[in-house]
Amino acid sequence: MDSPEDLTLSELLERYATLRDTILGLETERDELGARVKAALLGGGQAETDLYRATLKVSRRIEYPLDRFREVFGDAAALEVATIDRRRAEALAKSGDLDGERLRELAVVKETQALVLQPKTR
Repeated sequence: MDSPEDLTLSELLERYATLRDTILGLETERDELGARVKAALLGGGQAETDLYRATLKVSRRIEYPLDRFREVFGDAAALEVATIDRRRAEALAKSGDLDGERLRELAVVKETQALVLQPKTR
């Protein structure tokens, strides 16, 4: 293949499009395979190769449901934090504008699992 400096603009575009399409196809395949492996791990399966061991990493995210937040703290507080931004709501509780205990009771923890490849050569 010619070096990129020797290619015409149309050839550069052609190469770019080929690489983009290849990457998108590989990412789609990777995501599909990852979903299948994750589902198997969630079902109690185990997977490893010579180099990697598959594990699931659990992440938790706290959210406050808008309708319940409004019921507990009222319209003005709901408007103050708009999308119920966790950091802003917690800052209001810390400053005493919201009842911290009631805010903690209102919290909903969302969990997500991410597929992690752990190198076996550590």
